Amino acid sequence: MDMYNPVYRAGDVVYVIYRNPHTFDVANVQQAAVVKDPEEPGELALFLYDTYFPLDSEIAVYASQGEAMRAYEEVFGSFDMEGPQW
Repeated sequence: MDMYNPVYRAGDVVYVIYRNPHTFDVANVQQAAVVKDPEEPGELALFLYDTYFPLDSEIAVYASQGEAMRAYEEVFGSFDMEGPQW
């Protein structure tokens, strides 16, 4: 995947930095699936926490967990490995 022009396919596993919508100061690196968007034929979406999110430039998507963790650390400081386990 080219980070400036990524090519995703349904079935790809990616990683995102997800902020808890109820507690804005909580963010985690989460695994997500690239899927066919059920509401927009011909488009792709991210499936995370039983919810579809648009696959667009509003969400930072990373090809690997390590890449996502490095980005997390740049923004939020050290990554808490006591959080979600992969």
